[in-house]
Amino acid sequence: MGSDSRSPERVPGTSDDDSSGIDAAVIDPDVVMGQAGRENFPVAMGILRPDHRRHLLAIYGFARLVDDIGDEATGDRVAQLDAFERDVRRVYDGTPELEVLRRLQPSVRELDLPIEPLLGLIEANRQDQVVRRYKTYADLVAYCELSANPVGRLVLHVFGRVSDERIARSDEICTALQIVEHLQDVAEDLERDRIYLPQEDLERFGVDEADLAAAHATPAVRRLIACEAHRATLLLRSGAPLAGTLRGRERLAIAGFVAGGRAAVTAIKDVGFDVLAHRAKPGKASLLRELSGVLVRKR
Repeated sequence: MGSDSRSPERVPGTSDDDSSGIDAAVIDPDVVMGQAGRENFPVAMGILRPDHRRHLLAIYGFARLVDDIGDEATGDRVAQLDAFERDVRRVYDGTPELEVLRRLQPSVRELDLPIEPLLGLIEANRQDQVVRRYKTYADLVAYCELSANPVGRLVLHVFGRVSDERIARSDEICTALQIVEHLQDVAEDLERDRIYLPQEDLERFGVDEADLAAAHATPAVRRLIACEAHRATLLLRSGAPLAGTLRGRERLAIAGFVAGGRAAVTAIKDVGFDVLAHRAKPGKASLLRELSGVLVRKR
């Protein structure tokens, strides 16, 4: 997984990385990579070739770290994200200081990974520091272009299956997954003073922010959540043919993304769209049912 210059005497929860001002509590490589390995992504599924899993784990470690800086770091997060970007650029023209990025560097070199998706994820977290509301659905989709779509594009690079058509389908899947995650996390996001439901939709359904802070969803909130869930469903339907352009384990992995999104939408429906009172998480049976549907191209 790359070179490791950490001292064996390092105390857990600390890091010997020269963090350039980044909160040491969020950059511990063992913690970051452990979290990445537990993410609900193909890297944790045990179905991919070892080299694919190695590359994806490095990518998800990067994604986990940039999110932690943007969400959890104490101090000036924008300045820390700027420092992080400088270290990301050293992945391409030198030696990065952060261990997580040193572990990413072999994948960048072996696969010739572009820097743009990595910078997009950093920019999404910068945006999170200053943009707390999204006026229109188009504005939210533009945010997803930074916060979610780069991951799918990097996965295609790992598989060596990049094309304009595949990127377009991947973007639809990733945007849908981001929307679904926002629906599952409405209450949690509001605690951070963030709302990822378009303001124009809140107005259209007669929902105000106090409604989103309630213990249970009102009928208007439920209709709002149903509307956004339908949008995600349409995106998943449009993006699903991506799996059919792939073969073997790669096809199964992408089908898993689509199935996970569809099962999550079903879980949201099953709680009556009351995502304020319930944590809408899909069960294994629902995931397997949706996976079968994607693989046999019934939907």
